Amino acid sequence: QVQLVESGGGLVQAGGSLRLSCAASGRTFSSYAMGWFRQATGKERESVAAISWSGGRTYYADSVKGRFTISRNNAKNTVYLQMNSLKPEDTAVYYCGAALSYGLEYEGKEYDYWGQGTQVTVSS
Repeated sequence: QVQLVESGGGLVQAGGSLRLSCAASGRTFSSYAMGWFRQATGKERESVAAISWSGGRTYYADSVKGRFTISRNNAKNTVYLQMNSLKPEDTAVYYCGAALSYGLEYEGKEYDYWGQGTQVTVSS
């Protein structure tokens, strides 16, 4: 069982930055691929970024490439999403997920656990 708690969301102006954190419980954090997803009002959940258990492989959606960076610290059981050059279209609830996998998982259906989400609002 893994519990995930996101933090770091908020209101920011376009062009600004935010850093999201996702703290995981449990002693097997390093056994999980981790990912960030988002869901805007009226839209389906979409994958934003993912990272393998070791941090050696990453995935980014085309819409965030070059602006967002995913990283993890297995000693702290935490995964991060650094978001720079934010745009109004990045506004959404951001969720982190954990997938029991040693690969790189970027589809939501592969994820076993989810956090409660944190709101990110980017004003124009």
